[in-house]
Amino acid sequence: MHIDLPEKRYYKIGEVASAFGVNTSHIRFWENEFDILKPKKNKKGNRLFTQEDIKNLKLIYHLVKEKGFTLEGAKNKMKEHPKAAKDNQEIITRLEGIKEELIKIKSQIG
Repeated sequence: MHIDLPEKRYYKIGEVASAFGVNTSHIRFWENEFDILKPKKNKKGNRLFTQEDIKNLKLIYHLVKEKGFTLEGAKNKMKEHPKAAKDNQEIITRLEGIKEELIKIKSQIG
């Protein structure tokens, strides 16, 4: 899944939720369930997600929504093989970027 977010230091929960196509409550639930999600909170208590949080959310989204893992299965996968899970997600993200570029080139050619 390609997430279209502008390059920023922090993202509000609404931006993140709409980029992933889920409700804000979904993001808050995943924050409580997965230890790797640690968004910063401002004085009002609003969550501010960093680029690292977005990468972790991509991994969680991929495992839960695209691969069909249960929450417990996704937690176990990330605990048992954290490097492999992150590496696989990075490869998928890079391939999606390459695919987008190729589609743009194809549309320009013909």
